[in-house]
Amino acid sequence: MSKGSSNSNFNKNPSVRPKKHLGQHFLTDLNIAKKIADTLTLEGYENVLEIGPGMGVLTQFLLEKDLKLIVLDLDKESISYLNNHFDQAQLQIVEADFLKVDLAAFFGGEQFAITGNFPYNISSQIVFKTLEWRSRIPEFTGMFQKEVAQRICEKPGSKTYGILSVLTQAFYDTEYLFTVSPGVFNPPPKVDSSVIRLRRKENFELPCGEKLFFKVVKTAFQQRRKTLRNSLKSFNLSEKLKEDSIFALRPEQLSVKQFISLTQKIEIDAISAIR
Repeated sequence: MSKGSSNSNFNKNPSVRPKKHLGQHFLTDLNIAKKIADTLTLEGYENVLEIGPGMGVLTQFLLEKDLKLIVLDLDKESISYLNNHFDQAQLQIVEADFLKVDLAAFFGGEQFAITGNFPYNISSQIVFKTLEWRSRIPEFTGMFQKEVAQRICEKPGSKTYGILSVLTQAFYDTEYLFTVSPGVFNPPPKVDSSVIRLRRKENFELPCGEKLFFKVVKTAFQQRRKTLRNSLKSFNLSEKLKEDSIFALRPEQLSVKQFISLTQKIEIDAISAIR
């Protein structure tokens, strides 16, 4: 347990000043912090990486569980606070930028989950890096700006459905868990927040080239109002392939499975063009 950090006064006379340029909105509600900690199933892993712990409001509840914990923060003030208020025999405190750090250095190559109250200005980038390291990350939970959380979990047919939806749902089962009001943060954000959970699809291999799949999805949504026949012109598709009915659709109409099928069709078309 933390040294003197289990009180509820995280929003009174804070020792760490929230910094706008780091996208920090410190969670002050202990009940919500506990709910986030409880989103971890701890099924098939015992290691957890917390991103952006701030003053440890979530950290203290993670330490109550049977797990191995590393907390990672870029903010020197937060790192100093954590070092002074938590028993470092129970967790490892790392000062680093999650987007730049080599995750291979953590937990000796073992599987680990990610959780946290994520800085809103880099939350999408955190998800994209998680996708890159998905072979090591079976579960991912945490707090996002509500709009981003909805985008991650959205289904086809919505204006919210996009790149983040397709790429995340290709490899993880997504769950929108609950909404959080601005009043439980210091400072309060101007939008609602949400907690989600991603659980990796086990024994799943993408049945097409990963780089091409990512490129197809990103290119399609860059001109989301156009049909695929127009938005994917840069792929130099054959006239025969463009006659396929899928190219009359807009990207938001395609499921993840259909995007995979589309990528396979483009792969075959490219091979045929070489022959």
